Amino acid sequence: MVFGFVIGGLIACFAPKQKNTLALNNDILDKSAYFFGEAGPTGASIDLNIAEGAFLQPQAPAFLVSGKTLADLIGVQTHQKEIIEYEVQNGDTIASLAEKFGITEKTIIEANNLSPKSVLKPGQKLIILPVSGVLHIVKQGDTLNKIAIDYKAQASEIIEANSLSADGTIFPGDILIIPGGVKPKVNNVRSYPKVQTAKGYFMVPIANARITQGLHWFNAVDFSNGSCGGPVVAAAEGVVQKTATGPISGNYITILHPNGIVTYYGHLSKFAAKPGQKVDQGQIIGYIGHTGYTIPAGEAGCHLHFDVRFGENPFAR
Repeated sequence: MVFGFVIGGLIACFAPKQKNTLALNNDILDKSAYFFGEAGPTGASIDLNIAEGAFLQPQAPAFLVSGKTLADLIGVQTHQKEIIEYEVQNGDTIASLAEKFGITEKTIIEANNLSPKSVLKPGQKLIILPVSGVLHIVKQGDTLNKIAIDYKAQASEIIEANSLSADGTIFPGDILIIPGGVKPKVNNVRSYPKVQTAKGYFMVPIANARITQGLHWFNAVDFSNGSCGGPVVAAAEGVVQKTATGPISGNYITILHPNGIVTYYGHLSKFAAKPGQKVDQGQIIGYIGHTGYTIPAGEAGCHLHFDVRFGENPFAR
């Protein structure tokens, strides 16, 4: 996936009972030169109601999986094609996880901003790449060839690893796996500061929403209103970058907003907007579904994975 994230969406469709020590909590994003240059907020994995689009009220968890990881559930320990979020188990070490997933220890260390001496703790969340290498989040002005040069990698391998089109088209906010990539020196890596937005810049993208999973990979929350097929709207005005499908994220749309922030809408049942189309805040862009991988599977897992790149996710609070 990325990520088509991946990651997508990455990807993360369940809410553990324990405290959610996310990628953000582990400084994977906040202090990594690949992502944001400043620390940001974190969020717990709780269920919340959005009352009139403004207030959050606690509710019981909707999609709850205890004692398992996404990797274990979908059986991708050795052959996953997308980035996954893994929950550390008793006895796990960087070395044992590298062997388990068939990647180098360095890949795990750099993707999670660890050190070779880091001691993993049960319940800790780690980002696991499908191959040895590094991650890169595409920003305005990036080209595939420039990225390949920066990371001393092959453009063709980046295309294959991320299921890109043959011409290597990429968009701001895309999270790329760089197979065999070498982390550039710090002074050569461009930072990705978060764009500040005014209160109310983003609206809740589905009606009668409750948050069924707090902040998780990449910078997402999950919304549900207990039904399938309802409309998903643009959280703010912008231009649709792409509509695509990933094994985990299912049908997804990304929108580039005038301030440079990119929003990502995953698990859609169908699209209602096209790439290149300008959309207004509140305009329908798709419909709630359970495409890709959701927990639980089927209609019971209908929800929206809402991801914000280059800015705070305002609903993570």
